Amino acid sequence: MKKVRLNDVSPYLAPKHFDMRSMKLHGTEETGVKQFWMGMSYFLPGGGAEYAYEDSSTEKIYFVLDGEITIKSKTETFVLKKNDSIFIGPNEGREMINETNTVATVLVIISYK
Repeated sequence: MKKVRLNDVSPYLAPKHFDMRSMKLHGTEETGVKQFWMGMSYFLPGGGAEYAYEDSSTEKIYFVLDGEITIKSKTETFVLKKNDSIFIGPNEGREMINETNTVATVLVIISYK
């Protein structure tokens, strides 16, 4: 077992993301997790992630802890509010944007394969 305190985690810059901060809480390097990693992302108003093409073989789950985030695929738009979550399967593209004037806090879980 390995406990992680949010105060002890360092932020990192996620590629193709803007006006947001990410912290990797669990992963192979952080705690030895081998199947997935988990992080916390804070999206400022107007912050988000550019469209990520369907070339990712990973599974993703986003769980909104606070605020609101909009997730867009090529054909659908989902507005996630506090306590909402979404599963994004392998090779599904997505874009994310915080269209509100408050910070959105999102728990992120992504498989390694």
